[in-house]
Amino acid sequence: MSETILIIDEGTTSTRAMAFAPDGRCLATQAAELTQHYPQPGWVEHDAAEIWSRTLAVTRAVIEQVGGAGHIAAIGITNQRETIIFWDKATGEPIAPAIVWQDRRTAADCQAMKDGGHESLVQAKTGLLLDPYFSGSKIGWAWRHWPQLKEAGERLAVGTVESWLVWKLTAGDGGSGVHITDATNASRTALMAIGSGGWDDGLIDLFGAPRAALPEIVDCAGHFGETTLFGAPIPICGLAGDQQAATIGQSCLKPGETKATFGTGAFILTQAGAIPPVSRHRLLSTIAWQLGGKRAYALEGSVFVAGSLIKWLRDSVGLIGTAAETEVLARSVLDNGGVYCVPALSGLGAPWWQPEARGAISGLSFANSRAHIVRAALEAMAHQANDLKTAFAADGVDWASLRIDGGMVANDWMAQDMADMLAIPVERPAFAETTALGAAMLAGVGCGLFSGLEAASAMRGAVEQFDPAMAGDVRDARLAGWRRAVASVIGGTSA
Repeated sequence: MSETILIIDEGTTSTRAMAFAPDGRCLATQAAELTQHYPQPGWVEHDAAEIWSRTLAVTRAVIEQVGGAGHIAAIGITNQRETIIFWDKATGEPIAPAIVWQDRRTAADCQAMKDGGHESLVQAKTGLLLDPYFSGSKIGWAWRHWPQLKEAGERLAVGTVESWLVWKLTAGDGGSGVHITDATNASRTALMAIGSGGWDDGLIDLFGAPRAALPEIVDCAGHFGETTLFGAPIPICGLAGDQQAATIGQSCLKPGETKATFGTGAFILTQAGAIPPVSRHRLLSTIAWQLGGKRAYALEGSVFVAGSLIKWLRDSVGLIGTAAETEVLARSVLDNGGVYCVPALSGLGAPWWQPEARGAISGLSFANSRAHIVRAALEAMAHQANDLKTAFAADGVDWASLRIDGGMVANDWMAQDMADMLAIPVERPAFAETTALGAAMLAGVGCGLFSGLEAASAMRGAVEQFDPAMAGDVRDARLAGWRRAVASVIGGTSA
């Protein structure tokens, strides 16, 4: 029996295929960029057909690198959460643009529901808040505004990205695919009651979603069907949203263990055990995983803009040529020179939840250079994390340490700054692609390579620790400046 696990890691700006050995070694990897479309301010869309074609291409390439489909024991999928796709079951083709998690077009709808007194009910049932971030309002908006969805009738399928990929993989070269979603992705739609684990008719009615088009909710590990697209049948055995997969990949399996992923956005999850946590400080309760019908939960704080800020500085503003330059520039100045960057380019997430907030760079003078602005952008990562640490602590779940991952944390300066501003040890794994690793652990459990997640956590490997070294008065002064900068941004919103 082969022991190689194939992972599809479908992110916001790229899709990647990776092959893992059971000891956690990455055997092969291939990636392709995804195009983001911005048809109006605040709107963000993907082409689902492009997601599939580029995923198919990188997956084929990795399968060839490891010697063919016969060498693959199982496929695991992890994905950008909350992004929603609409397709025709008869043709297997998308019938509308995919609405991306960053999209804010439903801000007014969510505010109207808040004004109508619905947020407490939504939070009690789902662990989420009324915000355009979550899939439910996106689905309802599309159902009202895109007539082709209603025209599709019983042929309409709606799902998050892993649901779309499972359908395409299992449909083969034609015919019908498997229409499922795993519990972690379902928990991010605001249509699922996370206590019972099923779709909630009251929530479906509130958001105006087409009930018949939704997928079946399944575990995160198991046998979910197989694909025959690559020359030999390969079972699909692991499914999880990217942040939950990273939590597993960081081996945050015991209550209190916390991870932070700095990718396009930044997402911090603390393992909470078998009982859904309740937040009184505008954090989210979410499903960490579901195995054998039993759910584990996490408390989550979501930051909308992290690595996408660096991409914006590079591609839209031209302030840097490569992301790697940011560390050199940050080290080239003694401090931020009084400059603060509030990266609300698509609103502010937790704990503020201000979808109409917009980004700002403040404190500029003739004494500042581009190095100060870039440093302020990097500092914003630790500042936002500190806001979340404060909220987690107020909910009774303070962090003793933090496990970090994602593309941004290869930057040693940023990792140290995180430890300094949080005043706790920060741990970084030698292998930073923990999202893919977590999906591999789930697929390994699903196909029988591992007896459970504890056994699979051996895949994580070595780690490096950064300890706090900043003077308390310097830290306090920086945080005071950050609070003033955030207050000026929030003060400019109508929310």
